Amino acid sequence: MPNRLEGKIALVTGAAQGIGATYAAALGAEGARVCISDVSDTAASVKAVEAAGGEAFGINCDVTDAASVKAMVDAAIARWGRIDILVNNAGLFGNLSLKPLTEISSAEFDKVMSVNVRGSFECAKAVVPHMRRQGYGKIMNVASGTVFKGPPMLLHYVTSKGAIVAMTRSLARELGDSGIRVNAIAPGLVMSENVVANPSWKGTVVDNNTASRCIKREAEPDDMIGTLVFLCSPESDFITGQTIVVDGGSVMH
Repeated sequence: MPNRLEGKIALVTGAAQGIGATYAAALGAEGARVCISDVSDTAASVKAVEAAGGEAFGINCDVTDAASVKAMVDAAIARWGRIDILVNNAGLFGNLSLKPLTEISSAEFDKVMSVNVRGSFECAKAVVPHMRRQGYGKIMNVASGTVFKGPPMLLHYVTSKGAIVAMTRSLARELGDSGIRVNAIAPGLVMSENVVANPSWKGTVVDNNTASRCIKREAEPDDMIGTLVFLCSPESDFITGQTIVVDGGSVMH
């Protein structure tokens, strides 16, 4: 199969490591040129895209800062002239600890909502004018299977990802006439770098999650690639407003 994203320009946030880095490398391998953004150093992710045969550049960006987001989008436009794909991957999860709602501070709640929800809003807001001029674009948000399960001990995170599902639907309605498709991927528990390093995601917590799946194994970042590329490619041009759960069948949505 030829590269499905040949000639496309993709912007992936939160892509310095973990699932975001996997997303960026996968898009590059499919022929896209990739702008990799993060608050951390993006050099390793840029090298990974280049090693997969793609072209990339990295930029520091805080998705909660409108000026920083604008600078990121402006840099991609200056370099390549357009943005076809936005992957709103930046978010807080892997470093969060499980705790009851009474132990979640207002500041922590606000931080999770700011990064996970407003960050996606800021990035979509910044790319939409460019996609409208082109008459085409793909925005892929990252939700979570927890939205459909409603697990306890992660109230701020689950709430933020529920907002992403709602945002995806509303954006799809607003932007459809402009040729912009908006969908979301909802991973289950994925054993990314930060998750593996987090003491909250050990032992029975992971075992119980795996046992709830039809396909009873741990999920790896690579398990997300097929759905990601499909949603970013022309193959999904008649799909918008949808959230696809990728979790081995724990959630049936």
